Amino acid sequence: MRIELVIFDCDGVLVDSEPLAAEAMALVYSRHGMAVKPENIAAGVGMKQTDILSLIGRNTGHYLPEKALPELWPETRRLFGERLKPTCGLSDFLSRLDRKSCVASSSSMERIAYSLSVTGLDRFFGDAFFSSSMVARGKPAPDLFLHAAERMSVDPSRCLVIEDSPYGVKGAKAAGMRVFGFTGGTHADEAMIERLAAAGPAAIYQSWREVEDALAQL
Repeated sequence: MRIELVIFDCDGVLVDSEPLAAEAMALVYSRHGMAVKPENIAAGVGMKQTDILSLIGRNTGHYLPEKALPELWPETRRLFGERLKPTCGLSDFLSRLDRKSCVASSSSMERIAYSLSVTGLDRFFGDAFFSSSMVARGKPAPDLFLHAAERMSVDPSRCLVIEDSPYGVKGAKAAGMRVFGFTGGTHADEAMIERLAAAGPAAIYQSWREVEDALAQL
């Protein structure tokens, strides 16, 4: 069955943002007297922010106070503005992509829009991006992917999702979509790749050239 729509996760797939977002989060925790290690933050890659903060609290005992929450996005935005880049080879891949495409991310609409704008990727997607804030349940629930497919007027069975997190892979599979794992971001260490593989994507690729070759066969 031909794939008509490619649904991209944003963080770690389109943009190499995960290390920067983790750095920003760790800075805010530190500002409030709590030391949170990168691996504590990495365990929540793919989840929406509130779920990541809850996971960090359960795993470390450090709960970010409510008054600190407004500091997270400005700190993240500052680092993104200084250093955020698309993942390697992405722009060339998107310029050759011959199917519909959109973004489905656990991040806020503001963060998705800024990430696409500051990296110049907005020219490929326009306003075709969707946030977990639009649905009742975030990844690993299928809600966001089903919402994206509906908005793009494509049956879920004709969608391919590209994800870097096990939560995203599980959500895409639950939506009845084919899903590729992507490990081209700089955050993709051995532990992360093992977690991604355990979620059961159809295949895992490290480069956009590999994704392009695989997509051509679908």
